[in-house]
Parts: sequence; C-alpha cells; structure tokens
Amino acid sequence: MYKTGGAAVGNAGCMHENTNSTDQTEDQPTSAEATTKNPTTGPTAPVRFDTKVVVVLRDDLQPWQELNVTAFLMSGIATIDEGLVGENYRDADGNDYLPMLRQPVMVMTADRDKLASIRAKAMGRGIPTAIYTEELFSTGHDAANRAAVAGVPAEELNLVGVALRGAKNGVDRVVKGARMHP
Repeated sequence: MYKTGGAAVGNAGCMHENTNSTDQTEDQPTSAEATTKNPTTGPTAPVRFDTKVVVVLRDDLQPWQELNVTAFLMSGIATIDEGLVGENYRDADGNDYLPMLRQPVMVMTADRDKLASIRAKAMGRGIPTAIYTEELFSTGHDAANRAAVAGVPAEELNLVGVALRGAKNGVDRVVKGARMHP
C-alpha cells in the first residue's frame, strides 16, 4: 500500500508510475500495482514494482526541514540505479522537463530511536540507505556534509531522516513500527 496526501492507496485506487496521484476507476490495477502511461495512447500494462522506496523522517522536524531532508535523501536514492529514473517529460507544446523516479515513494515518520534502528537494520540487510543528520542543517556544501557524517560513529549519528530502496519485503521489515507521514 502506498500513501500520498494523507490518503492510503490500496484496493480503491492505484499509484501511477511517475506520479503521486490516484485513479479511482474500477478497471485499474489495485494494491501495489502502477500503470504505465503512453503519452499518446493512454494507459498500458500494469507495472508491479519488486522494490520499495521509503523515506522516514524524524517526527519532531519543522515543515521546512521535512521538505529539505526528503529532497536531499531522494537525490541519493535516485542515483543508485540507472533504471530507477524514467524518461524526460514533454508537454503538448513540446517543452521538455526533467525525468522523475519511476516508482512511488512512501514518506513515514519515526522517533529518534526508531530512526537509528531503521538505519542499523537496513545496513545489516545490505539495503541501500541514504542518511541525513541534524548537523547537516548547519553545513553549507557537500564536502562539509560528508565531513560532518565522517566524524561520528554510526551508532551515534543524530539522524533526522533515512531513505531506503530495496526488496519490498525487506524494506517493510526494516521500517516496521514507523508511521505514515500525516
């Protein structure tokens, strides 16, 4: 099940590839299926994702921090697999737009201890993980970000967010206990 805009997407609708919108029509796929769309002919075959992308944010962040952390974490996820990002978008006037992820992203929240547990479990399972620590709010560039993380042992990282991409069942086990973002 995917969540977007405060509404879970399950049997009533489907999450479409490259979007966070749902379609409530009866003939659409359900659950964790997505529908690819051909821009000229409409929907094509359903897509079943073998992997899941999840961002987990610490539950005490300010809204601007949540957005900032999510954006940075997703930039890490987008780089791990060449096929994860789709094709460029083009509108009817011929304007080109950048490509986006091909699969939905779940955003969840957890407390400080749960975030640490999620990081440790993901690392133990070999699930690709992006992290964002509280110290990164006060750094000004990429080298300073990496230095702020490098100076702290893994168990002492002051995490404010993690992002994971891996096999659905593995990611589900790792994030168990986190809550869907309100």
